[in-house]
Amino acid sequence: MSLFNGMNISASGLTVNRLRMDVVSSNIANAETTRGSLENGEWIPYRRKVVELGSFQQQLTTAMNGQKSPFAGVTVDRIKGDQTPFQQIFDPEHPDADENGYIQMPNVDPLKEMVDLMSATRSYEANVTAFNASKSMFMKALEIGK
Repeated sequence: MSLFNGMNISASGLTVNRLRMDVVSSNIANAETTRGSLENGEWIPYRRKVVELGSFQQQLTTAMNGQKSPFAGVTVDRIKGDQTPFQQIFDPEHPDADENGYIQMPNVDPLKEMVDLMSATRSYEANVTAFNASKSMFMKALEIGK
């Protein structure tokens, strides 16, 4: 086990939570985007993105089998699109309205995004605190050698 393992794990947590904050800010910025991507020749609204983290169970199973994990930290498995249905809003004047006057709006809920943002921010702060605690312990250990 490396002396810097704790710092590496905290650094991976910082990186992952920064990515989570970036994805949430992208979701909030596109909450009103009715033309997110082109699928089958048709424009569909922006689809909310969600960060999927690596599971602790995978790392635990690897360790219990006696295998060495190349890195014991937080990982991102993928960024996937949320499959909840789009919102239907009646607005016949909108350029993207269908023949019945409805438009499809993104499946982004600003309240849910703010909760996710607060969660990512708090996790980021916790990783900063853990990183600083590790750094402080190393500094105290160096002072013992004087």
